[in-house]
Amino acid sequence: MDKPEIKPSGVGRGPQPANHRTDVIMSKLVISQPQPVMESRESQEWSSGVCDCFQDVPQCCFAFWCYPCFACITSRKFGEALCLPLLELFFGGSIPPITLATRVSMRHRYGIKGTICVDCVYSTFCTPCVWCQMAREMKRREIAVVMINAKTT
Repeated sequence: MDKPEIKPSGVGRGPQPANHRTDVIMSKLVISQPQPVMESRESQEWSSGVCDCFQDVPQCCFAFWCYPCFACITSRKFGEALCLPLLELFFGGSIPPITLATRVSMRHRYGIKGTICVDCVYSTFCTPCVWCQMAREMKRREIAVVMINAKTT
């Protein structure tokens, strides 16, 4: 019997038979992670009215006695910059732009029906009550992220 010819094949591998393939074909493995999906089974209406401050009396009192602090804390809980509502003190005109924008954003996030006209009227004439309503809405709609329809490819 013939012995196979031994050739050096690289550092650290040791000698390999001459007929052994040393090239390796690499394949790229792609993994897609399932994305979280928010599924809300809540109503498409506000859970409380603008003037329903007595549903949460401590919150109402906080907004009444220290409105700027209350608006800033509510803004932060909504995921916006902490001091964003304070810009209305310097740049607000007859219509408070930050309150209006936050209310519209909350309607879109939670799928609440409404119009920009109603948001504008409430934000202009009932600003502290609007912030109270938004804080109550966030408290009632705190829902956990549930993974549904997760598929692997």
